[in-house]
Amino acid sequence: MPNLNIYCLSLKYYDVIDKLPSYIKPLGLGNEEYPEHWLTEKNGKNIVNLNKYYGQYTGIYWIWKNQLKGMDDDGWIGTCEYRKLWLNDLYNKKQKFSISSLYSNLLKNDNKIFSSCNVILVQPINFKNETIYQQFNKVHKGNILDNCINFLEIDEREKFKKYLYGNKLCITIFITKVNLFKKFCEVTFPLLEKFYDYCMRNNLCYDYNLRLPAFLTERYAAYWFEKNEKTKYLSYARMGKFMLSNKVNKYINPIKMPFTFRMYPTIHDY
Repeated sequence: MPNLNIYCLSLKYYDVIDKLPSYIKPLGLGNEEYPEHWLTEKNGKNIVNLNKYYGQYTGIYWIWKNQLKGMDDDGWIGTCEYRKLWLNDLYNKKQKFSISSLYSNLLKNDNKIFSSCNVILVQPINFKNETIYQQFNKVHKGNILDNCINFLEIDEREKFKKYLYGNKLCITIFITKVNLFKKFCEVTFPLLEKFYDYCMRNNLCYDYNLRLPAFLTERYAAYWFEKNEKTKYLSYARMGKFMLSNKVNKYINPIKMPFTFRMYPTIHDY
């Protein structure tokens, strides 16, 4: 069976995370206080002060700088989040699980998927009537994405644009080989820093756009993983319903009707 380390990124303590299999390691983000048995990004080499702009990428940075020593390059490493847990197969997005049935359906390291790929991503979101590019520009006004594409190496720009003109996007929890994770971080974090500098120079990080550098990096990360290696897909369980706040709704839901993102199996009694 493959050596598997998944880090569950969380902004708060949730006891349900303590009940997850031992290969899933809780990693507390930001400056919150966490139990002693949790990993926290405040320790070791970190960029925790940038969490409000970088989102989950401060946690990924911490893993890169503090957790890889002694790991086999051919082992597996990845992330999940306190509301997004990897499942062992692809499921219909309307399927629901109870907490009691969740644990038997979580991904395990004896899953055959590990023998057939180098990257595991979440089953893509399919934008029905728009491209990734159009969706981003609808939510984040201006020419932000076009300007930031220019930070890529010249030979990457057209390839990334081609990806953006597609309509399938993977959210960026991922599982990959340790050697690929290292390559991903080496490429992505210098780019994220450029996104951040651009956003700060132009006063773009406010309200919903506070994490604009992370939103930009999410698009690039999905592209990077899909274009680099043979990729497989799994579903994830969302812990309960995610209702957009009024602050967010006014930017992406102008008619102000509350709606819920329900991506893939929902755990309905949490």
